[in-house]
Amino acid sequence: MAASLQLSFKPFKPSLQQAKSVSNTAPNFSRVRCSAVAPSRSYTVTLLPGDGIGPEVISVAKNTLQLVASLEGIEFKFKEMPVGGSALDLTGVPLPEETLSAAKDSDAVLLGAIGGYKWDNNEKHLKPETGLLQLRAGLKVFANLRPATVLPQLVDASTLKKEVADGVDLMVVRELTGGIYFGKPRGFSTNENGEEIGFNTEVYATHEIDRIARVAFETAKKRRGKLCSVDKANVLEASMLWRKRVTELASKYPDVELSHMYVDNAAMQLVRNPKQFDTIVTNNIFGDILSDEASMITGSIGMLPSASLGESGPGLFEPIHGSAPDIAGQDKANPLATVLSAAMLLKYGLGEEKAAQRIEAAVLDTLDRGYRTGDIYSAGLKLVGCKEMGEEVLKSIDSNVAAAL
Repeated sequence: MAASLQLSFKPFKPSLQQAKSVSNTAPNFSRVRCSAVAPSRSYTVTLLPGDGIGPEVISVAKNTLQLVASLEGIEFKFKEMPVGGSALDLTGVPLPEETLSAAKDSDAVLLGAIGGYKWDNNEKHLKPETGLLQLRAGLKVFANLRPATVLPQLVDASTLKKEVADGVDLMVVRELTGGIYFGKPRGFSTNENGEEIGFNTEVYATHEIDRIARVAFETAKKRRGKLCSVDKANVLEASMLWRKRVTELASKYPDVELSHMYVDNAAMQLVRNPKQFDTIVTNNIFGDILSDEASMITGSIGMLPSASLGESGPGLFEPIHGSAPDIAGQDKANPLATVLSAAMLLKYGLGEEKAAQRIEAAVLDTLDRGYRTGDIYSAGLKLVGCKEMGEEVLKSIDSNVAAAL
């Protein structure tokens, strides 16, 4: 695990049972003019294409990882496994044991997307999304990092006024495995009037709050040194404990400026003045909502990556967009969120900072050259599909290398 978050990471251990692994070979594009560097580091990455547009965007991200790896002396061994709806169709369950085992045995996991109309009416335990929750729990990832950055090339795509959106660069650190999504008791019952009721429990233990707060403080420390903890401590006891623990931990991070904000105010401030935020830390349900709100400041969820990290073992990296079944298989998907998720995989999952920077620079260069998928297109630019956008990112990686020679 990258040292910047001070989380440990299980080193790669080759296994004779990696029969399905695909060894890294740089994509055979004639434009690649630079000699590949002999591999000196080897990693196993589990690819989970999933549903809808997932296979399309994962294919682009895989090609990008392969090219960057060939330039950085890295060898990737990829294992592609089913999850979500595709796993349901193949095996009858949304997370096969073989998929979870492969993920646990890898150095990092890259996910495409999960879900689709086909499975909407399934019982809860047979919904694709249940597989994602099981995967997060199985990998013991508890910290979800979602950056929301308004790129200069896309500032006009934001629904906010340019002067409000321009320069926004924030990170939402969301607690991922606790709170109301997992708390018990939960279920259905009947009240004293004979009415059917549904109930859930918002509950957090001290250690759950402390560990996500530490990740948030460390993240803020490496950014601009400002951390805003979002809660509802004026109403909820779980939030009162949350605020107490975060405040107590602040003394260990004197170089980070801590503030607190109620979630309703935070939702308003993200629209009114998003530039005031650097790093936000919050619980599971608030983080789910606020990170989606923050994503729309950027103009498209097709641009935003995420990382889910634990105290040890592989991290889970995925775009925040859904499976978009309406455009699946039509070469209309924006692959850049998945490509940037691959960059986060390199940076936070494997500690390969330079390789991550190559990808990030290539995405910016591709946008600078005017290429856009439909979700971020505006008049006068070059409208391309998923595959061509991926090809242009590869060209940018190659041209940047050539320029440096």
